Amino acid sequence: MNKGRILVVEDDFDISNMLRIYFSGQGYEVQIAPRGGDALQMTRKQLPNLIVLDIMLPDMNGYDVCRELRETTRTSHIPIIFLTQKDERSDKITGLELGADDYITKPFDIEELKLRVQNAITAANRTSQLDPKSNLPTGRLIEDHLRTMMHSDRAWAYIDMKINHFDAFNEVYQFAAADDVVRFVALLMNEVIEELGTPEDFLGHPGRDNFVIITHSKSVDKLKERTVERFNDEVKQHYSFIDRERGYVLVPDDGDERQEPLMTMAIGSVSTETHQFSDIREITELAAEDRRRGLSGEDAGPRIVTSW
Repeated sequence: MNKGRILVVEDDFDISNMLRIYFSGQGYEVQIAPRGGDALQMTRKQLPNLIVLDIMLPDMNGYDVCRELRETTRTSHIPIIFLTQKDERSDKITGLELGADDYITKPFDIEELKLRVQNAITAANRTSQLDPKSNLPTGRLIEDHLRTMMHSDRAWAYIDMKINHFDAFNEVYQFAAADDVVRFVALLMNEVIEELGTPEDFLGHPGRDNFVIITHSKSVDKLKERTVERFNDEVKQHYSFIDRERGYVLVPDDGDERQEPLMTMAIGSVSTETHQFSDIREITELAAEDRRRGLSGEDAGPRIVTSW
């Protein structure tokens, strides 16, 4: 069972390799970044569940990495454990003031680090209400961010996305494959926002087949088009060769089988450029209505219906 994704930011190969081997054996997916810049780039593309961050790095110190992660909306919730040879009280205070969740000093006890990692991930999931598959914020955090945005002077858009025919895929390919699709969507969203969005953009996962983006980007139509085009093309890799070739799946149905199309992405949006919102429900309902009549990619090609 995958317990989560850990990003180890450490330029000492012996330490990073030891942590990779150990935590992989404990059921975690482990990625290694030898430089602070690498860590920031990797995190923007794929959100880890936790970061083990060395303070002394060849290109920038861990404090600066932590500061940038905390100041970026999409990465601000990720737990960070500082790993360093420094044992000064002032260094620990500096790290904690920047928003680090914990601090461990080299040489360290690997069992102690394991417990700190487990506790940090558990606490983050409990307090932040993150979806365990996508590692994206769920209901309350989405609502809290929307309340904040309603008082913002900057223009923003709320984008509502839903996977068509997800239940049929789940029925044929089962839960593990469906969870892989959820993780794939989260990764795709991060890549599209990295390309066309802004550092202040917010990604959310209110339901199993439902995702949201709250963006300050001026290229909302392009962002929506890219998301739908990439999803409709790349999601096919989650199907068998036979299902990809014929363009549908066969779902068991009372001793018989029925045809269900391959998954596509439906998407809609609303914006402060064209609307003044009185409450959160109005935002979500307008975006859902736009999605239902808008872009799905199920016809000859993508159609954009937008309120931006």
